[in-house]
Amino acid sequence: MNLNPFPALHGIRASRAFALLAGLFVLTFGIMVVLLGLDQQRVLDATSRLQDATVPEIVRYQRLARNLEQLRLEGERVFTAATPQARQQAMFVVMLVASHPSVLEDAESATLARETERFLSDLLHRGASDASVFATYYGEWQRLAARLSVRVDDVAIQGINLANADLNDVAAIMRLAGYKLAGALLLVGLFLLIFLFLLRRHLIHPLQRIDRELSHLSVDQPAPTFEPSAMREIHAVEEAIGELHASLMQNEQARFALEELANKDALTGLTNRRHFQLLGHAEVLRAQRYQRPVTVGMADLDNFKHLNDTYGHAAGDAVLRAVSQLMRDSFRQSDLIARYGGEEFAFLFPESTLAEAYIQAERLRQRCAGNDVTLPDGRVLRVTMSIGLADASAASLEVSLNRADDALYEAKRNGRNRVVLAPGLAPAQEQGALALSVE
Repeated sequence: MNLNPFPALHGIRASRAFALLAGLFVLTFGIMVVLLGLDQQRVLDATSRLQDATVPEIVRYQRLARNLEQLRLEGERVFTAATPQARQQAMFVVMLVASHPSVLEDAESATLARETERFLSDLLHRGASDASVFATYYGEWQRLAARLSVRVDDVAIQGINLANADLNDVAAIMRLAGYKLAGALLLVGLFLLIFLFLLRRHLIHPLQRIDRELSHLSVDQPAPTFEPSAMREIHAVEEAIGELHASLMQNEQARFALEELANKDALTGLTNRRHFQLLGHAEVLRAQRYQRPVTVGMADLDNFKHLNDTYGHAAGDAVLRAVSQLMRDSFRQSDLIARYGGEEFAFLFPESTLAEAYIQAERLRQRCAGNDVTLPDGRVLRVTMSIGLADASAASLEVSLNRADDALYEAKRNGRNRVVLAPGLAPAQEQGALALSVE
């Protein structure tokens, strides 16, 4: 199952992918900010309308309610006044209130005020000083006063409703703005989660895998493999790691080849003198440290100069290669064999006493003397070799090789084609074992 939330982004550059995500976020968030700005403007407009229109209208309603109440109270004074002069004063106030602009602006209130003014005015004309007249019409005045009280309440409620309407509009706008703000915050959180998810999936995790692969990158390990990456930069780094591993393999092969060239003799494929001395020195030290037997030997092909002069250097090279192969076939894998120089060879036999090394050297000498070497021109000849052996368990490699070389030249002086031990290194019983093994 593909877990990539943006499959179309496969192979896109990381900068472009995150720029696209950032652009989408900025666009969406910008729209939310614009909507919040519009809501803020609506709040400002509603506040301005409340201040410039609603509040004056509420004040007008309050003034009208106060005047209507004043009209009712003065009408009540007309009935309750003790003297005709007091009634006239109350009636004068009634006339003033009934003609007030705030009353006249409201049609229903103006009609009720004129009706009140006519009623009281007619009442005074009928009997300004007759209390019985006022008592007769008082019930009708109560009904008229009740209508004034109801109108006062209606006007007050209208003012309150007018204020409530604007306040409710402002509250609705504020609630909507709050929802939009919560949506904007939710959107920011959602984008952050998406951003962190994409960052973790397509950058952090691949980089962690790359770090692990780099820490284990080695010629001993197979080439690292990666899951397909959605980001080109990560894919480029993964390809570079694969190329690096291939380069390391090539370098290792080149190093191995150079090491082979540096440590091997080009003609025979045997270890060269320098590398033999390096490995032999370490082996002699190991044997002496653990008091184990070790033997070294020197070998030389007999009459090799005469062979080169008679058959040519190509024939000499063929003989050297054939003898070298014979040595590899005759000795153990743990034995060191080296071309020491020209037709001279050096041996090292770890974990071998002088008697055991003698048996191996004698076997090699006999096989060499009985082996036919085919020359490049098709002719066949045989060569022999002389070998000198020396115990190296109590002396350095150089000293032991010198003793083996002395034994080699002793073999040459004694007629060639023989194995000679370095003098004074083998006890009598070992010499007897050597004689039995030769027989």
